[in-house]
Amino acid sequence: MTIDPQDVASLRAKTGAGMMDCKNALVEAQGDAAAAEVLLRKKGIAIAGKKASRAANEGCIASYIHHGSKLGVLVEVNCESDFVARNEGFREFVKDIAQQIAAANPSYVKREDVPAEVIAREKEIYAAQVKDKPPAAIEKICAGKLEKFYSTICLLEQPFVKNPEITIKDHLTAKIAALGENIVIRRFVRWQMGEELPSQSA
Repeated sequence: MTIDPQDVASLRAKTGAGMMDCKNALVEAQGDAAAAEVLLRKKGIAIAGKKASRAANEGCIASYIHHGSKLGVLVEVNCESDFVARNEGFREFVKDIAQQIAAANPSYVKREDVPAEVIAREKEIYAAQVKDKPPAAIEKICAGKLEKFYSTICLLEQPFVKNPEITIKDHLTAKIAALGENIVIRRFVRWQMGEELPSQSA
């Protein structure tokens, strides 16, 4: 079947996948953009899963200074080769991540980074809010609130500010599929003018 190049470009903008991958997905989905997006995500997740164990020791550290110079971000994103580290698509991805951190102010890269005591404190707060409900309902409500908490404070689980229909993890998965290498968002720091510094011992 004939696929409209505009549809291919639109799907590429939404998913970050390569042009040929988008075209092939649209052909397989018989022109259904939503179904094609699902196909691309499944493919990307499969590719990312295969590459996740591979060492990512190259990459770059990027900075982003927001307009007015009152907010700044440093982020380290790793890949497998210097070739990909210099790739325009990789650099654009790193820039996206720096801007995401500036805009959405995550505290951690992934949920596994959240300290156990922070999770315990949140669960305690949620349980206290619904203490009069049956135990099974409390557990279910707390689990739902905790998922929402992760989507707020964990970078990988936040909606992508440039395309809220996907998460940063989805964006990362698509980029791994497009570039063919494992990519890891290693660490970041975000500074804002006037924010209170942590107390230091003398």
